Amino acid sequence: MKDMAAELVARLNVDTAFTIPIFGGIQIAESVVISWVVMAVLVLLALFLTSGMKVWNPGKRQIIAETAVKWLDGFTQDMLGPDAKEYSEYISTVLLFIGLSNIIGLFGMKPPTKDMNVTIALALMSIVLIEAAGIKKKGGKGWLKSFTQPIAIVTPINILEIFIRPLSLCMRLFGNVLGSFVIMELIEMIVPVALPLVFSMYFDIFDGFIQAYVFVFLTSLFIAEAAEPLMPTPKKEKKKKKAAKAAAEN
Repeated sequence: MKDMAAELVARLNVDTAFTIPIFGGIQIAESVVISWVVMAVLVLLALFLTSGMKVWNPGKRQIIAETAVKWLDGFTQDMLGPDAKEYSEYISTVLLFIGLSNIIGLFGMKPPTKDMNVTIALALMSIVLIEAAGIKKKGGKGWLKSFTQPIAIVTPINILEIFIRPLSLCMRLFGNVLGSFVIMELIEMIVPVALPLVFSMYFDIFDGFIQAYVFVFLTSLFIAEAAEPLMPTPKKEKKKKKAAKAAAEN
């Protein structure tokens, strides 16, 4: 049992892939290298599918690429809503990256999302985009004013959400991917070779894509919320009603 626990801990460790011999040695983690592999696969796949594109008589590769992009655009724009459609490309890219990262264990590599540093980076990128979407839509003053809505007393809670959201995104993705990885490792240690393949269909494929979907769904939800127009204050509503009444009387 101790040997099994030691082996599991060894597999859970994030190893150093190599060290760059500058500034006293910069250690590059294995998760970073695998992330590079995932990005390279996505870039090469995009170049392969989009090479030689034609306006008339498109080939099979172009049809596949256009169908995939159209589906992704529709899928992500539905989550983002009408006020934040412009961020669909980012959401689609993150969905593909996390999805491929989560299932890369099928090819004998450790999922980079098993490393909390990777999930923290993804969460920080998302939260920066969320706040940037709010500033772009509402302006600096409007963005600051949004923290006082729906009433001023909730301002501290709204400010805390800036820090709570990336934490929830990070820990949810990290915890689920790590849990799936641990379960699969335990199954492979205990049961025969054939049975892990059955569980792999769920933990490595289905659950991997589910976690990617949950991450981008929550990010899209937060972006859509940030891009919503400001709620009119009671004073402004009263002024509008008075102006409308005066215009009607005239």
